[in-house]
Amino acid sequence: MPPCAEPLMPSLPLSPPVFSILATLIEERAGLHYSQEDREILADKISARAQEAGFARLYDYWCFLKFDPAGTTELDALIDTLLVHETYFFRDPLPLEVLADEVALAVRAGRRPRLWCAACATGEEPLTLAMMLDQRGVLDGVALLASDYSQRALDRARTGEHNLRAMRALPAGIEGRYLTVVDGRPRVRADLLAAVEWRRLNLVDAAAITALGPFDAILCRNVLIYFQDETARRVVDSLTRALVPGGSLLVSTSESLLRFGTALVCEERRGAFFYTRPKEGP
Repeated sequence: MPPCAEPLMPSLPLSPPVFSILATLIEERAGLHYSQEDREILADKISARAQEAGFARLYDYWCFLKFDPAGTTELDALIDTLLVHETYFFRDPLPLEVLADEVALAVRAGRRPRLWCAACATGEEPLTLAMMLDQRGVLDGVALLASDYSQRALDRARTGEHNLRAMRALPAGIEGRYLTVVDGRPRVRADLLAAVEWRRLNLVDAAAITALGPFDAILCRNVLIYFQDETARRVVDSLTRALVPGGSLLVSTSESLLRFGTALVCEERRGAFFYTRPKEGP
């Protein structure tokens, strides 16, 4: 007779005031915004994490996160459970193709462009870009950085192992050349993984972005939709300062920056939209 499964622990009560102070703490730390309408959605995840950490009341859990020296590590673990890691290879590929062509021209002209995929989750986007650059014979001439808030997602990315759903938009000629399926899991070629520098980074940390140095292009797609406008504006400002003059920021098609009054100029290139930092001088 099979053993009985352990009963699930009931969720801890999450009153509107306690939800409010927890949501504020999460937003201050990672920029993720939750309104009172999201309270029921978040209650189970916050409750499960609090009970795992040994707390019977969510107010006590908030006090620990806010004031205990060990609270920062636990807050990051909580946020990690809230992050959306939905991604796959060759997602919305047109802007990447256009960027790869432009980067290839720069490499052949003797430059070494720096590219940054921000909020890369488990790494499918930077690895897609690496494949495109390799197809053009210029991967060795590019510095490619990928970052995410989630250490767990980055650890997955570094292994090069993905799930079959990540292959759902894979074009012909990629499987077998850049990745193979082993024991039901896609595995990316080791040299592609080595071509990417993987780093943990919080996008609301302006100083950390500045410390990365300048980039010719930054990809920050499907991220700003999780921020309130003021937070998104601050992140965009930080990313703008991290671009070289003439460098471009790529966001998703649903994330127009025009309402933010950004200093970037929106340009259409072969059907893809780029937000470019104006070149300085005459």
